[in-house]
Amino acid sequence: MNSADPKTTSAVSYPDLPIPAGGEVVEVAAGVYWVRMPLPFALDHINLWLLKDGDSWVQVDTGLVETSVIEYWRTLFETYLGDAPVRRLIVTHLHPDHVGLAGWLTHQWGATLHMSRTEYLLCRTLLSDTHKEVPEAAIHFYRQAGFDDESIGIYRAHFGGYGSFVGALPDSYQRLVNGDKFKIDGVDWEVIIGQGHSPEHVCLYCAEKKVFIAGDQLLPTISSNVSVWPLEPNANPLKDWIDSCHLLRERLPEDVLVLPAHGKPFYGAHPRLERLIAEHEQALQDLYEFCAEPKRVVDVFSVLFKNPVTKRTLIFATGEARAHLNYLVQAGKLQVSLDEQGVGYYRQVSSGVR
Repeated sequence: MNSADPKTTSAVSYPDLPIPAGGEVVEVAAGVYWVRMPLPFALDHINLWLLKDGDSWVQVDTGLVETSVIEYWRTLFETYLGDAPVRRLIVTHLHPDHVGLAGWLTHQWGATLHMSRTEYLLCRTLLSDTHKEVPEAAIHFYRQAGFDDESIGIYRAHFGGYGSFVGALPDSYQRLVNGDKFKIDGVDWEVIIGQGHSPEHVCLYCAEKKVFIAGDQLLPTISSNVSVWPLEPNANPLKDWIDSCHLLRERLPEDVLVLPAHGKPFYGAHPRLERLIAEHEQALQDLYEFCAEPKRVVDVFSVLFKNPVTKRTLIFATGEARAHLNYLVQAGKLQVSLDEQGVGYYRQVSSGVR
């Protein structure tokens, strides 16, 4: 294993570790192995983790349902896992790159699936949307955001795509809750639940190894998408996200090695969390000031995003913009009114952001 001590700096730093190629593993801590699988998106990879557990393995997250990913897993089974089976599969959350192959992998090994309840049930709900008609409530949600007919067409084409990347889940699972502790290879691991990016995101912390498997809850260079969706239009996931950043800042030691789902393992959890909080607070202040005059959801993209919103990013950008607007509405800083066409306009009702 190659590793490095954390540097004494306010910035994120990276241990000297090679990035694993497809079908390979890299040991990042004693008994903790890094696997990387491809994604067919702009974000072109996901990090997955294998934890040695005596004469078996615990796996964290799965990759998408995709031929190359399955072939890489077959290579790993033959080359690295040997006769030691995967007995437990832990899925951090319901997004396709994390849960996609859960059904296939548990079937391969006869493994038990471990997830939080909300993520498991919501995954099954989204899978049930495959091949269904777009609900009118969803069309209303995006019309209210200011979508024209072309944009509604983009959403219609997007709807139900979840099932393209996610296989059927096992019909039973083991529930994970915040504070759960269990042993892997004789060492305690603790479940820490994060919120905002997904409703009940499982993270894993091992105090003895000083390792934190973060999923998408803490990434080294990008901020995870925090969105409002038609299923719960008045949700406030951004408050959940900021609260979770504060929770992790208090819970994790400064020298913990963070194992993120994207990017490279890193040190510097505290400054990274502080920066994420500060960036969102600044975005909220900028958005509040921009809404001195009434604005639709689609009008605020330029304030929140550095890059232009394209057809490919429209749905996620809308969800994240709505998350920021909902935060300010529920903080009593903005109010929203609907015009005769049902389009929402947001404007200031007071000064500053609490």
